[in-house]
Amino acid sequence: MRHSDQLAEFTRDALKAGHSRADIQQALHDAGWDEQEIRQALAAWVDSPFSPPIPRPRPQLSAREAFFYLLLFGTLGWTAWHMTTLLFHAVDAIFSDDTIRPWIRNSIRFSTASLIVTTPVFVWLHMRLSRDIAAAPGKRRSLVRKWLGYLAMFAAAGIILGDLVSLIYRLLQGALSMPFAIKSAILATVATAIIGYFRNQIGRDDDA
Repeated sequence: MRHSDQLAEFTRDALKAGHSRADIQQALHDAGWDEQEIRQALAAWVDSPFSPPIPRPRPQLSAREAFFYLLLFGTLGWTAWHMTTLLFHAVDAIFSDDTIRPWIRNSIRFSTASLIVTTPVFVWLHMRLSRDIAAAPGKRRSLVRKWLGYLAMFAAAGIILGDLVSLIYRLLQGALSMPFAIKSAILATVATAIIGYFRNQIGRDDDA
């Protein structure tokens, strides 16, 4: 029998026997089980006086669900990228007296067009998926959303670390300028917002 199966079977039998969740948690803790494993084992069963214990719906992989979440995360990433690009161009325009070059004008037009298309799509997808979860709470425990969310947070954390390294390097080099510092702050803010968004989504999954 697998490690996780032993824990699941014990938790089910203990709940069926009428033991409280606090007693089960303490017994498993005394036996050396990890707190995260204990919480997950108890969360697999509905907190209800009904007997036998009612299992919660298990996370399942769905191609349709993967499509919508990939599209959601893709549009969010694309929106964040081009929003950052426009803000960078705004900083350059404020701190530079040079005439805007043709390639910068094209970049601004392309980023603006991207935001006009992808931002409404992201908002619509977010609202649609939120409604689906509200109608069927079992969908909240989504493996697809959790994995993609952690990957997105990993990428955003990498951006923040790289941004911080570049900022400190410029500072030690004596070449830190106000435009560079503002751009670093913009990049860190956008990446932090992405981490906050996905952390909020995954936190809801864990609490479900």
